[in-house]
Amino acid sequence: MIPIDIINKYYQPGTKGWHILTEHSKAVRDFALDIVSRHPELNADAQFVSDAAMLHDIGIFYTNAPDLGCYGDKPYICHGYLGRELLEKEGLPQHALVSERHTGAGLTQEEIIAQNLPVPHRDMLPVTVEEQIICFADKFFNKSKELTKPQMIEKIRRKLLKHGQQQLDRFNVWAERFM
Repeated sequence: MIPIDIINKYYQPGTKGWHILTEHSKAVRDFALDIVSRHPELNADAQFVSDAAMLHDIGIFYTNAPDLGCYGDKPYICHGYLGRELLEKEGLPQHALVSERHTGAGLTQEEIIAQNLPVPHRDMLPVTVEEQIICFADKFFNKSKELTKPQMIEKIRRKLLKHGQQQLDRFNVWAERFM
């Protein structure tokens, strides 16, 4: 199934949630594909990166994020694992892992427990190079205000550090590898 078909199955085209999701996802996809093209030595699967980047935030509609046009009942941090569940039901297990593993710079079980996050207690770290590229690219784009304008890398680093040194360390490894 084509990513936009899956998006349109769960989001009404033209709505605020659909617009934010698709514009954000396109920006992440394009940034990620730029990394893939500049780094052939990574042997990343460009088609998978393209499709998975478009679907990485599919679970936001389950969350209570009215500013994003999402009126679910879950905290926003849950959108990754909920997206995983949805994409697994759609028969896309590898895309599902991208959805679950893209939150922050990934989450360890220890971070989840220490921060008392309302998500399953398991590691949710990007493993494959494709997962890492998409997670990294996602950090450059927020879903408010300027959807398609990349944030400055120092601003991203400050945000990640608020959630722990491990978050920043993982991001910095990717910055060294992908920039």
